[in-house]
Amino acid sequence: MDNAVDSQANQAQLAATVVLLRDRAEGVEVLMLERPGKGTFAGAWVFPGGKVDPDDYLEAEAEAGVPAAAGTAVVNDLAKQLAAARNAGVRETFEETGLRIAGQELVHLSNWVPRHSLVRRFQTWFFVAAAPAGEVRLNDGELAGYAWLSPAEALRLHQSGRMQLVPPTWVTLHELSGFATVADALEAARGARPFDFESYVIDDPVTGRSIVWAGDDAYPGSGPAASTGARHRLSTGSLPWRYERDY
Repeated sequence: MDNAVDSQANQAQLAATVVLLRDRAEGVEVLMLERPGKGTFAGAWVFPGGKVDPDDYLEAEAEAGVPAAAGTAVVNDLAKQLAAARNAGVRETFEETGLRIAGQELVHLSNWVPRHSLVRRFQTWFFVAAAPAGEVRLNDGELAGYAWLSPAEALRLHQSGRMQLVPPTWVTLHELSGFATVADALEAARGARPFDFESYVIDDPVTGRSIVWAGDDAYPGSGPAASTGARHRLSTGSLPWRYERDY
């Protein structure tokens, strides 16, 4: 993660998201959770996850053999952020779904840094894992429903206006839609460097409202300049959304 992402992450609340996958005869399915009509991401379908709590840092330090007292966790250290995010992902997945998963089973998939204009900002570590055995038991106070769907079906529901998705969820589903098995998806994630999606919003005269990331020639953030015409963006001005990534 580069310094720009690290700097922005310090200004946002840290969170973790866990993408749970299972194999079915028709292909890979992902667990989607429906948020209620009020609160954070109201009405959206999301993956399990939530904020990183102070205890998640203390647990990470204890696991690493580092003496820690309450309130002394160093949150700027990226390794500690990652370890704490794993702990948060395990905890939040169990709290929201009743499914237990071990931290070492979580494969780091990506990092999402929201645009500065948002009132509530969550810098989120995304993980992917094979779903453990067991029945989903929702936390009724936080969730309105759940569904196991193929990534392609979730994207079709969004395209038709029947499922509300936020951009990080949409892009993750898009990138998972090409895998035939959970093993293939996990192997690809283990072999790839987690991408830092540091988000900026632009109004393109052709594509309309778009979110751009590193690799797009309109990306204003730090890092190497992209070549003229290069694209790494999600156009969200109207349905269907369109994702372009040249590399």
